Amino acid sequence: MLLSLFVSFGMTIVKGKVSAAFRGPTSPSSIWLTGTIKTRQITMDGKKARFRVPNILTAIAHKLWSAFKDLLPIILVIAFFQVVVLRQPLPNMGEVAFGGLLVVLGLTLFIEGLEMGLFPIGENMAHALARKGSLFWLLTFAFSLGFSTTVAEPALIAVSAEAADIAAQGNLIAPGEDSLNSYALGLRLSVAFSVGVAILVGVLRILKGWPVHYLIIGGYVVVMLMTLVAPKEIVGIAYDAGGVTTSTVTVPLVAALGVGLATIIKGRSPLLDGFGLIAFASLLPMILSWDTD
Repeated sequence: MLLSLFVSFGMTIVKGKVSAAFRGPTSPSSIWLTGTIKTRQITMDGKKARFRVPNILTAIAHKLWSAFKDLLPIILVIAFFQVVVLRQPLPNMGEVAFGGLLVVLGLTLFIEGLEMGLFPIGENMAHALARKGSLFWLLTFAFSLGFSTTVAEPALIAVSAEAADIAAQGNLIAPGEDSLNSYALGLRLSVAFSVGVAILVGVLRILKGWPVHYLIIGGYVVVMLMTLVAPKEIVGIAYDAGGVTTSTVTVPLVAALGVGLATIIKGRSPLLDGFGLIAFASLLPMILSWDTD
């Protein structure tokens, strides 16, 4: 099962021999293999390139090892405090080890999914809308993308539910399931609306060439001033509302949108102008979510 999953989303042959993943001329997210329409056939020393199971397994092992290295600092920190500070063995060692294996596997699949799916989709949409030449549809897409991805963020859903529980315990809202759900949904929608506006402003910045640091600094000055006058009960929630917006769903698509726009628009640099949308997505919810809280 694991082998079939990796084969399905890109059989990359390592050790410097042959790469079997080609990007199609009209769709960067497509993977074209030899014998398919609009593909290139690669030969090596006059022989047709063939996929071999050992090479595929090597590629899979390489990606799993890369994901494990990313998680290694977390493992070392937990092991240090468990063994040196607490001086206790890990409870349910078997379950912990199996859970860690699932995390490595999930992270590997997630990263591959980002590279093959979400990043190309964002760039393709940005290119297509920029070529269309309609500012209205481009800005509408930017707002809709920010809103829809934020509503679907698991981190925001969790924080909204927790905030509703704490607000009910502090008598800030009426107890009861309906009240909790209403508060959590209102927080999610207000944060999602804020991110949509933030992405819209970020796209305008790319189009107009506005310096990103002026907007970011000005926004955080507003946040600090609002912190001085806002009720202390909502300050922490507002700050966390900005942090949870930049998670697994929003970041890949938003980053790809910015880079894609900066790549296709004349006079813009992907490095200088393409990044910064994620910073807007974190900043504006801290300002606009005060009212809902």
